[in-house]
Amino acid sequence: MAPTDPSPDDIALSELQLDVMRVLWRGEASVADVAAALASERGLAHTTVATLLTRLAKRGAVAQRRDGRVLYYRALVTEPQVRRTMVGDLIQSLFRGDPGALLAHLVSEKEVAPGDLERVRALLAGAKADKP
Repeated sequence: MAPTDPSPDDIALSELQLDVMRVLWRGEASVADVAAALASERGLAHTTVATLLTRLAKRGAVAQRRDGRVLYYRALVTEPQVRRTMVGDLIQSLFRGDPGALLAHLVSEKEVAPGDLERVRALLAGAKADKP
């Protein structure tokens, strides 16, 4: 892997790339399959989808295989890996590396519903129990 390539644990994607990956996270797909899945919301040309997939393959996010004249793609990175990278980048850039500041922001901006707070409490309790 070249030094400029992201590791599978360090991959941030644009909104359009995320839409493509969401199709591939459901399973292997051809360029036509991806274009069809995104047609209603994006209406992308077949060539645009092919370019996106080629670039994602160069970054190590997807693998491709040929069957006759058709290229099929599958995700090499998981949604949690991408989420971890992108949330980490957000915390670094907007909250100076303080994840608590992000949580405080979400709570203060009323972005978190009461049920969500209970879920976070349960996750925190589980994380404390996992520590030695």
